[in-house]
Amino acid sequence: MYTSVASVATDRGGRYIKQLCSHFNQKADSTFDEKTGHTVFAFGEARMTAESETLELQVSAESEELLGRVEYVVADHLERFAKRDQLTVTWTRG
Repeated sequence: MYTSVASVATDRGGRYIKQLCSHFNQKADSTFDEKTGHTVFAFGEARMTAESETLELQVSAESEELLGRVEYVVADHLERFAKRDQLTVTWTRG
């Protein structure tokens, strides 16, 4: 299993988890509450945790290629949803 993590500075992590998981749930299995979210895509999965000043992201997949796809999907959607807050996601592969 291949994994990546990212820590995004925001005090609105719970809001973004809700927005991401609600959106992803249209095509993937997503669950969430105020502080955590989990989405299982056909090509990998994403876990999200809201801390007081950060949104912690962890993604995983069966291959590097699929990991890149999960990284792209999660980062692209978060950055679009958070355009006003100018959030950026920088992945670190583990």
